[in-house]
Amino acid sequence: MAWDAYVINHPHGTVFHLTRWKNVIEKTFGHKSYYLLAEDNEGAKLPSSPENRNRLNYSKPGAEIVGIFPLFEIRSLFFGNYLVSVPFAEAGGPIAESDLIERELIDRSIDFTKENRLDYLEMRNIRPLTGDFPGKELYYNFKREIFGSVDDNLKAIPRKARRMIRQGEKNNLTFLFGKQYMAQFYEVLARNYHNLGTPVFSPTFFDNFCTEFEENCNILLILNNEKKPIAGVLFLLYKDQVLPYFAGSLVKYRKLAPNDFMYWQLMKYGFENSYRVFDFGRSKKETGSFDFKRHWGLEPKLLHYQYYLNKAGEVPNLSPANPKYKMGIRLWRKLPFQATRLLGPSIAKYLA
Repeated sequence: MAWDAYVINHPHGTVFHLTRWKNVIEKTFGHKSYYLLAEDNEGAKLPSSPENRNRLNYSKPGAEIVGIFPLFEIRSLFFGNYLVSVPFAEAGGPIAESDLIERELIDRSIDFTKENRLDYLEMRNIRPLTGDFPGKELYYNFKREIFGSVDDNLKAIPRKARRMIRQGEKNNLTFLFGKQYMAQFYEVLARNYHNLGTPVFSPTFFDNFCTEFEENCNILLILNNEKKPIAGVLFLLYKDQVLPYFAGSLVKYRKLAPNDFMYWQLMKYGFENSYRVFDFGRSKKETGSFDFKRHWGLEPKLLHYQYYLNKAGEVPNLSPANPKYKMGIRLWRKLPFQATRLLGPSIAKYLA
């Protein structure tokens, strides 16, 4: 499809811009999508009628695409009504052939935010957008090159992290690749989310990733010496990149070093299959995952989350790090695990 071809060929296109990501969000949560498209320098075209709003808008067959802006409308009683590009992703803001076209796409999205009386527009970008948009310095990306040999990749990891990898090997950890391990992966992830005090997504969310991304999505599962799943990651493959995106481990077994062992196995998988970039994904500053990635020798790079504030009086913060959610997180941890599995998806769908 023309949209995805544009994303893949654009230097700032990401896996989050692809229509596969759009399909996962729509199928799982039912959030409305509005995908802006600029063609032949004639400006962005935004579908506004009910019958068109969930379709990509190609007004002229064969027209050259010069810019795109994927957007989703989220409406929540507790978290507000807003437009975001794109939900449950680390990036996904506008990409275009020039700053002028990019700005026109942004202006159309601002008009839409006003017309629909939404609280704000959130634009998630790897690079800062032109224009005076307030932002926040909360999320950072971690990325490194996959080198041409196993030894070079291991040597690039700091000594302490290499020791933890060897610790996992000494503890007789083993690994399995395959989507058939979805149920085991989800059990580990759900328990990890419960420990963090975070509502977990529904299993359908991850099933839809596997369905939509096909061979470009897989699961890596880590087992202890009793063959019990203790860690797992759902990862995506995009161009020359390996992207571990949803991951978790059981706190009870952290002393076995399953996380270091797991990411090393995934990095070796990338090398063995000719991938060249290991994208460790985003983490919030001053969190355990942020420190873990730095412990692997990766330097954090700020992700630029910028906003147009319409009805909102300040830059929103739906992060669990927000102090106003501390009591809720504490209470969530005290709930029975099965209750959080049941209740979590109805909350998580709005924490985009």
